[in-house]
Amino acid sequence: MKNMTRILTLSNGYHIWTHTSNLGGKTKLLCLHGGPGDTHEVFERFGPELAALDIEVTMYDQLGSWYSDTPDWKDSAIRNKFLNEDYYLSEVDEVRQLLGYDHCYLAGHSWGGMLAMTYAASHQANLDGLIIISMIDNIADYLKRMKAIREAEFSPAENAFMLTVEKRQEWDNPHYRQLITHLYHQYINRRQPSPMQHQVDIQAKPVYNHFQGDNEFVVYGVLDDWDFSEQLATIQLPTLLMFADHETMPLATAERMQRRMPNAKLVVTPDSGHNHMVDNPDVFFTYLRNYFSDQLTDSTH
Repeated sequence: MKNMTRILTLSNGYHIWTHTSNLGGKTKLLCLHGGPGDTHEVFERFGPELAALDIEVTMYDQLGSWYSDTPDWKDSAIRNKFLNEDYYLSEVDEVRQLLGYDHCYLAGHSWGGMLAMTYAASHQANLDGLIIISMIDNIADYLKRMKAIREAEFSPAENAFMLTVEKRQEWDNPHYRQLITHLYHQYINRRQPSPMQHQVDIQAKPVYNHFQGDNEFVVYGVLDDWDFSEQLATIQLPTLLMFADHETMPLATAERMQRRMPNAKLVVTPDSGHNHMVDNPDVFFTYLRNYFSDQLTDSTH
């Protein structure tokens, strides 16, 4: 099948990089990356893995990320206009329309999962199904999970040290960075796969720091009080909840999400961290193909 890279011009004048695999596939899948400020790269295998099911897969870099335009974040007016959840939700809708996807499946990883579930709740007529990858419906449960992880991995003295550094926001402290690196190796890219390695850090730090904070194990940004749990049950779409057994998101919350959503199924990738599509692709893509096979079979009856 053919692949195509396109630059989309948004109504605001900025340009968004997109890449479509299996061009012309009958079923359409739009993928939303995490971060905020990360890139499309965790979705690179989706096209080849879903080709046999005739699924057209489009991934893109959100505004400020990697190949797409980066606004002047030093300008406070630009920050206020674009560095918020409402903007990125509107971007999802505009990208979908520019691609010509009147109906599609929507997949979101981490922050992209937050966007995906929020967008899905108000655009169900445009979606055939929803795939939430490693994202829960509120930040409070995430913060409890972070506390539990840190207490399990480090001594009380180390945890006290980390809290002191974070209170003073001395993020470059060498020992603190060593402890955070350990957590990333255990809970983000657990198997340290080579496809995730780069010579330079490609994350859009201004975007990430604004929403999240310094790293995955704190939330000092504007997402600290995000909560979508009350609206979650309004999503009627067939939903696949994909989590890993050794990651940053609490599985207990994922199980509650499955119970609250009318048409949700939860699957768990073993021995994997937050990026389990890269950590353990054999299991991850088996679950993903099974979801699409079931949905596409049901749609023909």
